[in-house]
Amino acid sequence: MKTLGLIGGMSWESSAFYYKLINESVRDRLGGLHSASLLMYSYDFEFIKELQYAGRWDEAGAHLAGVAARLEAAGAEAIVVCTNTMHKVAGRISAAIAIPLLHIADCTADRLIADGVGSVALLGTRFTMEEDFYRSRLEARGLHVLVPDVAGRGEVNRIIYDELCQGRVLDASREIYREQIGKLAGAGAEAVILGCTEIGMLIRAADVSLPVFDTTVIHAEAAAAFATA
Repeated sequence: MKTLGLIGGMSWESSAFYYKLINESVRDRLGGLHSASLLMYSYDFEFIKELQYAGRWDEAGAHLAGVAARLEAAGAEAIVVCTNTMHKVAGRISAAIAIPLLHIADCTADRLIADGVGSVALLGTRFTMEEDFYRSRLEARGLHVLVPDVAGRGEVNRIIYDELCQGRVLDASREIYREQIGKLAGAGAEAVILGCTEIGMLIRAADVSLPVFDTTVIHAEAAAAFATA
């Protein structure tokens, strides 16, 4: 079994799910008492959030690249960045290591295409929804990506940072997300990507009419598949 290097803490709420899901998937694949071989570095998310909102992406990329190199030196055979937004610096990370970076958008695109989805709603932080580092990766695979309007993106982003990343799961916020997903369904979305690793805390498949693609689950399962291949 290969050893995975996890870069987490962005936020720790979702990183805990990654640890659980990867181990469960390895157990299901191999049986018995098998569990994943993992190395994890967990950030103080306040530090990362400050870099994000200040636009200091070069500094953030240098930090994550350094962590990835340290995980590789410690024996990791692939890197898993346990967040969607910080894949904005995926190129910087990949350039610093000689092992694969398992890109969350690629794993998600693989699952969408396998399920025959062509047009998809994307919810995430405003960085993920508004910038092209994530959307372009999906679009390059032939997917049509829809996002909420400006006001909707603001609400989706606020709920992630002010509530979900702090472990707060509110019914009123679930309704806001359901409303945004309903609008995007009306615009032609065939499915919805939960494109922030915390959104699965708030939205389940039973909450909405569209098929749900939870990137935390998809990424963790892909990581386990790589580790056990």
